[in-house]
Amino acid sequence: MTRRGFILGVIATFFVGIVASLWAFFVEPALRLRVQTWRIKRKDWTAPLLKIVALADLHVGRPHVGPGRLRQVVRRANALGADVILLLGDYAAGHRFVSEEVKIAEAAPILAELSAPLGVWAILGNHDWWDDKTAQKRGGGPNLYATALEAEGVPVLSNSVVKLEHAGIWLAGLEDQLALLRGKQGIIGLDDLDGTLAQIPDDGAPVVMMAHEPDIFPQVPNRVSLTLSGHTHGGQVRLFGWSPIVPSRFGNRYAYGHVHEEGKDLVVSGGIGCSIMPVRLGVTPEITVIEIGPEE
Repeated sequence: MTRRGFILGVIATFFVGIVASLWAFFVEPALRLRVQTWRIKRKDWTAPLLKIVALADLHVGRPHVGPGRLRQVVRRANALGADVILLLGDYAAGHRFVSEEVKIAEAAPILAELSAPLGVWAILGNHDWWDDKTAQKRGGGPNLYATALEAEGVPVLSNSVVKLEHAGIWLAGLEDQLALLRGKQGIIGLDDLDGTLAQIPDDGAPVVMMAHEPDIFPQVPNRVSLTLSGHTHGGQVRLFGWSPIVPSRFGNRYAYGHVHEEGKDLVVSGGIGCSIMPVRLGVTPEITVIEIGPEE
């Protein structure tokens, strides 16, 4: 390579880096929004076709997810014609670069504008527990995020289940697996998988479970037809189907998308907001749609 070619290569690399940085910090996390659809067929699905819209990891806070952005997400979600809308946790801002905090008291009424025939149901995420200092001291609920959502008519499932009669399915909501920060003791979860599923009778109806972190998936029994999670944000940086950093002990195994293992199905949403760093590259903020039905 000539000296001129080397210099031109360095300059080109520099400008590509600048463009990629601008895209990752300002364009992709704040301006882009896509709809990602996963279609799943199961032999054990005895209910009619179900269309689920899932919103994960909103991490509400300016500059990326202010009230205006949140309203945009709500409008897009409502326009998709879902049977049910599920909120998969982490409404609290998740990084230190928030330019202006948006309290859950302001965000909850916007989320209450979501509408679907089978309702809007929510669970909490780790940041919703970590942000509630009183709940941390108490070692459990009530949680201020759950309280705010329920005050606006959005039920929050905490190791509890509900029968969606018109759909012929059970909906389960697992409490967060990383809820309590305990210093030297580490992080303690409030999740109770066995206790949650014990509330469901053996009536043959399919079970859909919301679990904020996907790491619970290997423990989920085959009785659960579909597990829906967020938390990972797809790694926030994902190139050629691989993420260098994933907040999961399983790494890229459950980083993003539809996973089918041992007869079970998991969908991990890429989510809306950011955590740790306000950057997204190759993981466009998304509204996740899951269409699940019986095999033909």
